[in-house]
This record gives sequence, structure tokens and C-alpha cells, in this order.
Amino acid sequence: MSDDDKIKNPSSNATGNGNLEEPIQPIDFTPVGQTSKKFSIKLSPAKIILSAFLLLFVGVAWFVLSAKSVYLDVTPETSLISVQSPLAIKIGPRYLVLQGDLPVAVTAQGYYPLDTNLTVTDQQAQTFVINMQPLPGFLTLNSGNINGAQVFIDGQEAGLTPLTNFELAAGDHIISVTLDRYQPFETAIFMEGRQTSQSLDIELLPAWAEVSFNTSPAGAVVSVDGQDRGQTPLVAEILEGEHEILVKLPAHKAWTQSIDVIARQAMTLPLIELEQADGLVLLQSTPSNANVTMDGVFQGQTPLEIIVPPGTTHELSFFLNGYQETRRTFTTRPEQEVSLLVNLDPILSSVEISVTPQDAELFVNGEFKGNANQTIELLAATQLLEIKREGYVPFETNFVSRPGLEQKLDINLKTLEQQRLESIKPLITNATGQSMKLIYPTTFQMGASRREPGRQANEVLRNVNLTRPFYLSLMEVTNSQFARFDKEHSSGVIEGRTLSNNNQPVVRVTWDQAALFCNWLSAQEDLEPFYIEENGVISGFNPASTGYRLPTEAEWAWAARVDNDPNSLLKFPWGPELPPPANHGNYADISAGVFLGRIIANYNDGYLGTAPVGSFAPNSNGFFDMGGNVAEWVHDYYGSSGQIGAALETDPLGPAEGTYHVIRGSSWAHGTITELRLSFRDYNNEARDDVGFRVARYLE
Repeated sequence: MSDDDKIKNPSSNATGNGNLEEPIQPIDFTPVGQTSKKFSIKLSPAKIILSAFLLLFVGVAWFVLSAKSVYLDVTPETSLISVQSPLAIKIGPRYLVLQGDLPVAVTAQGYYPLDTNLTVTDQQAQTFVINMQPLPGFLTLNSGNINGAQVFIDGQEAGLTPLTNFELAAGDHIISVTLDRYQPFETAIFMEGRQTSQSLDIELLPAWAEVSFNTSPAGAVVSVDGQDRGQTPLVAEILEGEHEILVKLPAHKAWTQSIDVIARQAMTLPLIELEQADGLVLLQSTPSNANVTMDGVFQGQTPLEIIVPPGTTHELSFFLNGYQETRRTFTTRPEQEVSLLVNLDPILSSVEISVTPQDAELFVNGEFKGNANQTIELLAATQLLEIKREGYVPFETNFVSRPGLEQKLDINLKTLEQQRLESIKPLITNATGQSMKLIYPTTFQMGASRREPGRQANEVLRNVNLTRPFYLSLMEVTNSQFARFDKEHSSGVIEGRTLSNNNQPVVRVTWDQAALFCNWLSAQEDLEPFYIEENGVISGFNPASTGYRLPTEAEWAWAARVDNDPNSLLKFPWGPELPPPANHGNYADISAGVFLGRIIANYNDGYLGTAPVGSFAPNSNGFFDMGGNVAEWVHDYYGSSGQIGAALETDPLGPAEGTYHVIRGSSWAHGTITELRLSFRDYNNEARDDVGFRVARYLE
């Protein structure tokens, strides 16, 4: 194939492997020695005009298709509207404008000019409502022939009437007008504005009424609410409302009344009859505090001021206990002030006073009168007599002397010690309700003679002097009383019968438990504890304390054995011989024979185990169950009880230390001659079902 054929048929130019070769690109050919010709367009005027028309047509078409129809609804309708945009075309009442901001200016006669931008959206047809703001108007307000009233417009002060051409915004307003002594005025007004003038005429109504006053006699001063308004006859303008009227005239009583004035309704008060003023009398007496009557009517006590009707004679009477009655008469003039002093004559009576000790002193109504042993003249009235002497209790009495009678006073002053002793209560009640009797003990002998049947070696005779008075509980401590200290404690059961009823004596308590109960009882009454306690353990005692404690062995023996005569001591709780009288106490009787070894034959007290405290008669000192029921812990450690002929022991408290504590008295489990004797001494350091306790404390 020739080269020309290849050019004519390029698609046939293929490689041996079937792929096409790159196509041949044509190029411009310029003959050698020749230049190419330039292209140029030559437009005729007709073509230029036609082109401009076409461009204008396209622009107008684009504007028509893109513009939005805008209607401006302006009030008032007479407003002049100027749309300040070169692309705004007005077609009838509407404007064709492009989307975006549209400057608009609106003017109208009597309105504020408006210059604003409207925002045209992409909606095809849009309406903008424009309400022009009217200019203010001018208000003229007249209040008739009453000028100077204060004008308020919408609560703001505007000036005084007459108010002329006051510039006021168009719209509704509240007009208020006030003036002293006139009723407030208020109205609503609509201002048209637009530089127009409006007028408002108002009438202010008086807030007072004329009130006429006439008095007899005339010339009285009339005060209204404390301000003088003139003299009668008087016509006064008084504001509406309630007022206090006071009418005064010299030498006459003041006249007062409340009146209620209604505005513009004249009022004439009835004739006011003024009474003559009372006189004033100052009454004094020597001595003072005399009772005074005038014309038989009680007036009071001197010094005294009384008001007296003028021109009349009055009788005064003066009374004072112990003085003669005194009378006076007087007459006063209107508004006259009179002073009257009366000396009262005393009524005296002789009284003979005899006092022990001889050097005591006498005071009458607080006034020192010298030695108390004298005959003294006293008023025939109640007198406060005081008799004093150092170291003695002062004596005082309200004494009434009787004229004509022989009167004598015999007085023995008590020493302070006598008074102290008399103030001491012989019987007290402790915090658990136990009654405790005060004992003034004496010297006596403890123990028993060697020849006494049943005597034990530890009952050696001892001479004891008890000098400290003490209180001792009449009965043994009960279960209910102990439960206030230890509510978990149980006195147990014996032969199927309980020992834990409330009124039974508490048993199965150790000596330490009894001492701790005493300290607890002291705390209930804010007393210093008698026993020294460390971590719940008794480690000692304070003999100076007046707190509760167990009775000492000597105190217990005195209360149990001394029967009127300390030299004649009881052997048994009931007397000198066995057996006990029937129903005397709770001992080991025949009912306990099934489990007790030794009992009192043919004796039955009705109780197996403990009996309620106080079930049997007390001893001669008033103490219950000093023998029988339960034996009792006492304060003392058990130890040597002394020797015959040893020195007198004073207020013994027992050995300083020991292993055991003394137990005194027989119990429901005792029935032998040894145990039933009041001198019987037992000891232990463990709780038993027949051992309880009673409490004691020193007086001081």
C-alpha cells in the first residue's frame, strides 16, 4: 500500500499484532512566502440598535420574571409614599421590586415622617402594613374659678390649673386633679394628636361642710382635732370624716364629742350647755394613809386630790386605825384649788412587855424603842413588834393594843440552836419512798452476858456511846425498791414459793450490792456518797458523809434492843422469854419444818419464806422486822468485838478491814434460842435467801 493510501485510510494502518497505530494529526498549512488573513466583524448602525434592543428586552424580561409584587398598605390613606429604589416600578397600587432591602419614606400631614427599610422576601406577592404615628396634640384644662389645683396625667405631675396647651401624646390618658380641701377628680381622655388642640373643663367639689356651733354661755373656744377654729357662735368649714370636737370656756367643764361630717351637707349642732368647772382639793394628813370620805362616800387615802362640784358645802372625814376620827367642812369656787392638812390625834394604850433574855431589844414598826422589858404606850391599832437579840431567833408579831384593857406580852426568845433542832424533821421519805425515823441515840451496852442461855463467844459485852443522830428506815428494802437500782435482780424461789414479789424484802444480795444501792440512793438526792466506789467495787467509806449507808452494828443494836431505858435491853424482839407471842413475827415456824432443821414448836406465822415488809407490828422504837423476816447486812466488818471492861467506844464503825461483814437479826429460817436473841451475831460475804438490809444516814 502506498503512503497516500495510508493517509486516505488511516484505519488500515495496524501493527502485526492487530493494534492501531496513533492517528495522524492535521496541521495548518501556510504556503511559503504568504501571510494569513485576520478575521474582523463590521456592525452597521441597524445591527447596533437591534442588539441594544435585544439586550434591553432580555433585561426587562429578567426583571419581570425576578421581581416581586409589593403592596404598601399605609394609614392614613393620604400619606405620600416614596420608594427610594431605581429598580422599583409602580404598577397601579403595587410595586415591582427585587428581593432584598427596600428603602421607603412616608409623610403625612399631622404625623411623624417615616423613613424605613422593608425586607422583601422570595414570596411573589407581599403586603406591608404601615401605621403612621400621629404627632402630639395640645390639651387645655380648666377648673372653673378654682385655680392652682395640681394636675397629674397618667400619674405624672403636669402642672397647676389652668393648664394651657399642654403637649400630650395621642391616645388614652388618665387625668387626675387634686386640691387641698377639695375632693379628688379623675377622668379618662382620648387625645387625637396630629397637632390638634383639645379642651377639658372640670368642676372641683368641696370636701368639707359648714358646721355651726352655739354654746351657753357664748365665747367658748372650739377646737377640731386639737386645732382652735374660733369662738362661739361659730360656723366652721370642717373636712369630711370623723372629728373630735373640744369646746372650752374658762371656769367651765370642757365639752367633747365626736362628729361625722359629710361633704357639702351643712350641720348645726344642738346648743351646748357648758357646766361650771369643779374645784380641786389636795388633802394631806399627819400621819399619811388616812382613809377619806366626802359626804359619806369613800374617796381614797391621803395624800389625795379630789374634784369637788363648786358652790356647795362638803364634809370630809379622816379615819386611821389607832387615831381619832377628824372632820372638816369646805366650799370651793369653779376651778379653785384648795390644800387641806389635817393632824390626826392618836389613841394610845399601855402594854407591858416581858422578854427572856433580859437584854433583848424592842422595835415598833421598825423603829428602835430600847430594852424590850418595858411598859410602852402603843397606838390602838395593829403594830409590828420585833424583839431581837444576837444569837437568838428574832421574834415578831402584829400586835393590836386594846384601849381600856390590861395587856401583857411574855416572850421567850429561842436560840439559833433551838431553832435548828426544831427545824429537823423527825421522819423523812427517801427517793424510793421509804420512811426513815430520826434517832437521838444514847450510851448503852451491846452483847450478852456469859450466863445468858444461847450466847455465843462473839457476843462480848461492850459499852458504846452513840453521839451522832441518824435516820434509819422503818422497814427493810423491798424488791420493787431495789429494782429501781438493778431491774435485773431476782430474789429467787424457795420450796416453789417466790421471794420476788414487790413488797417482799430483797434477798440474795451481797454486802457490796447493798452498799452500791446506798450510793445510788444518795445520787438520787444529790447527797455525797458514803461509800468510796472504784469501777463498781466498794473500796472504803467517808465517815463525814451524810449520804445513805448501811446502819452500823451499834446503831442496829440500839434501834432493836433499847426499849425506853438504855439500861434495860430487850433479849428477844418480843421480850425476855420464849416462845414468841402468837403472830409476832416471821420466824422458822411449823410450816417450814419440812425443809428446816429446827423450828419454833406450835408457832405458825402464816408465811413460808419471806413476808411482805410491815406485815407484823413494829417494835417500841417504830421499826418493823428487827427480828424475823430477813436477817440484815450492817456496815461493820466482822472481827473482834472487844473485851469486858474495855474503854467506852464512841460511834464505832467496826474494824478497818476484814473478809466478812456482820449480819444482825433473825430471819424466817431461824428458830433456836441462839438465833432468836437480839444479841445474836452472824457473818458472811455471800448472798443468802434469808439476808436483806435496811438503810441509814447521819443527820449531820
